[in-house]
Amino acid sequence: MMMNCRLLLALQVLHWVAGTMVKLDNGGFEDLVIAINPRIPEDDKLVERIKDMVKEASTYLFSATQQRFYFKAVKLVIPSTWKDKAEYQRVTTETYDKADVIVAEPFPKYGDDPYTLQYGGCGEPGRYIHFTPNFLTNDNLYNAYGPRGRVFVHEWAHLRWGVFDEYNNDAPFYATGGDNLPEATRCSTDFTGQYVFPLGGKHHRRCKIDPQTQLFEHGCAFFPSRHQNTAASIMYLQSFLSVTQFCDKSNHNIKATNLQNKMCNYRSTWEVIMDSPDFASSSPITVPPPDPTVSLLKKQERVLCLVLDVSGSMDASNRIGRMKQAAEIFILQIIEGGSWVGIVTFNNRASVLTGLKQISSNSMRQTLADYLPTSAGGGTNICSGVQSGFQVFLQKYSTTKGCEIVLLTDGEDTAITSCFEEVQNSGSIIHTIALGPSAAEELERLADMTGGSKFSATDSLDSNGLIDAFSGISSGSGDISQQSIQLESRGQSVGSQDQLNGIVTIDKTVGNDTFFVVTWGTSPPEILLTDPKGREYTEKDFAIDNTNVRTARLKIDGTAETGDWIYSIENTYSNAQVISITVTTRAASVNVPPVIVKSFMNSDTNKFPSPMVIYAEVSQGFLPVIGAKVIATVEPEIGTPEEVELFDNGSGADLIKNDGIYSRYFTSLKGNGRHNLKVRVEGKDKVLKRSRRQSQALYIPGYTENGNITMNPTKPEANVSETEGDLGNVTRIVSGGTFIVSGMSPGGIHDVLPPCKITDLEVQQAGDGGFLLTWTAPGDDYDVGTAERYEIKMGERPSELTNATFDSATPVDTAGLMTEVAGVKQSFHYKPVNFTKENGTSIYFAIRCIDGSDNVGEISNIARAVVFLPAWPSSPTRPITISPTPADNSIIPSSPGDKHPGPVDKSTIIIVIIACVSVIIFLAVVGIAVCILRKRKYGNYVTTTTSTTVAP
Repeated sequence: MMMNCRLLLALQVLHWVAGTMVKLDNGGFEDLVIAINPRIPEDDKLVERIKDMVKEASTYLFSATQQRFYFKAVKLVIPSTWKDKAEYQRVTTETYDKADVIVAEPFPKYGDDPYTLQYGGCGEPGRYIHFTPNFLTNDNLYNAYGPRGRVFVHEWAHLRWGVFDEYNNDAPFYATGGDNLPEATRCSTDFTGQYVFPLGGKHHRRCKIDPQTQLFEHGCAFFPSRHQNTAASIMYLQSFLSVTQFCDKSNHNIKATNLQNKMCNYRSTWEVIMDSPDFASSSPITVPPPDPTVSLLKKQERVLCLVLDVSGSMDASNRIGRMKQAAEIFILQIIEGGSWVGIVTFNNRASVLTGLKQISSNSMRQTLADYLPTSAGGGTNICSGVQSGFQVFLQKYSTTKGCEIVLLTDGEDTAITSCFEEVQNSGSIIHTIALGPSAAEELERLADMTGGSKFSATDSLDSNGLIDAFSGISSGSGDISQQSIQLESRGQSVGSQDQLNGIVTIDKTVGNDTFFVVTWGTSPPEILLTDPKGREYTEKDFAIDNTNVRTARLKIDGTAETGDWIYSIENTYSNAQVISITVTTRAASVNVPPVIVKSFMNSDTNKFPSPMVIYAEVSQGFLPVIGAKVIATVEPEIGTPEEVELFDNGSGADLIKNDGIYSRYFTSLKGNGRHNLKVRVEGKDKVLKRSRRQSQALYIPGYTENGNITMNPTKPEANVSETEGDLGNVTRIVSGGTFIVSGMSPGGIHDVLPPCKITDLEVQQAGDGGFLLTWTAPGDDYDVGTAERYEIKMGERPSELTNATFDSATPVDTAGLMTEVAGVKQSFHYKPVNFTKENGTSIYFAIRCIDGSDNVGEISNIARAVVFLPAWPSSPTRPITISPTPADNSIIPSSPGDKHPGPVDKSTIIIVIIACVSVIIFLAVVGIAVCILRKRKYGNYVTTTTSTTVAP
């Protein structure tokens, strides 16, 4: 039975396209959201440059896609910190956190590279595009990056269609073998230019070749000719005016060592775009499109109403008390100062407990918390609660646009859909919290149609899920300094006289507004909290509420001490009771962003057996944070929570190593219904590090024109200390919201899940003339367990190793090759006999895995090896250029260290000529022999095999 992992691609495409506000209408992209970070000072020039970029990009996109697509309507979100203007409209459901394009300063300030954050594989849309204000306003960057509209189209292809760069800053050259020199990683190969080693300032020399790698030395750069005769490709060098197309099947460079080839198995960018849902629903447009409209929307102060269920079922499992505990934490600790908050309750009908009040002080927070309900009774009318929430907004404002509702309910309501149209037209955002197993199935549709967040919590008293849900509700404003950050969330049943012990780490990026909150089920426990300097806090230092809320709260004055805070909470009651602890804080400084975590599933709705993937992005500012231990907990409506460790190792569900995105397949399903996701991140000092973004717009070091080399300004680079930094010990807790599973059979789970696709296959020529393949082992079910066997195939072209051709491709004898448990690094060495090794021969390999139930995994990435014979000299004997145009036939100046032959006499020349003729005759004879042997190139394999496993 074959289960193709391509199902994952389809799910992720549907999720991420659905997650954006962008719509495609007759080839025109509408409702694209560009948001400016609230930390950016007011700048009219920035706004005008964004408008210009969008207009230029629309024209360029229309041409590049063969007159199929253009930008029709764009929304630019202005920060609330800027002054009001007549042309600014009020935002509705648009937020910074969910924008398609964000404009923000980098951290640390080391560069202006535009980039697109991509989580998924080939053809899967990305998360957002990031431009810096300096990139958008500084014309000195024009030569290095090119026109801004062209850069936008390059990044849009990443974001919308899931294609990848055709250059590679980490592998800028690739070997071609034979008598050919190395080539620059690019597409197409029709790009001309020279290879230059910059020496600083205007000085440079020819590049040398490393005899070991047969590539140009480190530091060598390809300087393209200013005037090109090729139109492709936009994913390589969109900055040059001649470039107007994406690489297609006819000109795609299958030898280039770039991410496009690796991630898309050597398909061209245009082929991937042609496979997109956008392309399938479009056709060429016969008339020029109109200029895009850019609407300016200004974010207002935050306005939110809690709409809380107080029907009779809320008395079960102490739901009403737990709701008050969680909502109180939200009001007292989570929501930002300056926000306006109202409270509505509903059962058969709705009641307004308080209209909008602005949080201007801690006393106002407490006043609002005192309105929270403590009793329950009656039926459930969800729409009445939502409509009353709208009326709370209209008591102060003329519109409900841009306002937020937090809707919590535990009951079913057959009339919930009756207000869907009103909700859709309101322009408000609705966040939903489903409490217990019986909440209305349609509840999440309210969040989906308004761009809100979705959460759920079970009746398990030791999960802390309800508090986590309220803690996960963010304004989405982009002001990280005001965002509440959860450091601890833990609850468990504690026996009489037993203790709940643990450590909470407060790192140097956080510490303001730090709260320790302890809750219990029956009787107040004894509390001992010790700060990093040894100061002790007991329950006498906590503000204790002995009503049905059963909460003790401690606020640390000023900025909390950095280091480990040790807690010990003893149950002094005669029976066991559930005790929980929650710790929240905010950034220590507005100038230093804290380490933050974002988590979610590949899809909010999953039909078994389609694969489910958990993601967690760990970052500081816009830099990835690597080296963390990330544990995801998935809690079903009924049953035991499952823990899954996520990895950033570039294998299994994780596509790119060390990009700060930790991933894992989730296979431990127990049933249908809602599932709650929570992620815990721990990082240890000296292990946790910041890293650099791996995918960035290409910065051109210079170019050649009319025989001259023009150098662009040196690209600013961050030093190692700036990027890696000293983060110390870090802990974070974040809610990933809820996802829904369907399609599970009541009779149990049968083995229908295949091994996962191998995504990190690599191959190199071994010293004995054989080949060494390495990869990370998949599992029996995606990346869990141990599969049964491998199939390895090889060919001279990637097209021989596709889904359609893999079965008929040349097999590799895998005798002796054993599978290992998922995550183990494996290697396989073999040496074919009667294999004619021609210098420069490209050999491609692919592998797939099969489990014990004959579920077949997807074919791996296709890896390329080049057969090398003699090594190159360390320096070439002729000027190194590549297909130069007539104007570029100049010799690049050499450095003083280069040695070149001096004048020679006639006798030496005659000897050299005789020697050359002899060599030519010899090569002709060898060539005839090679042609004969080549016919038997893949015949009679006799392989020696080894299998080596290395712990990851």
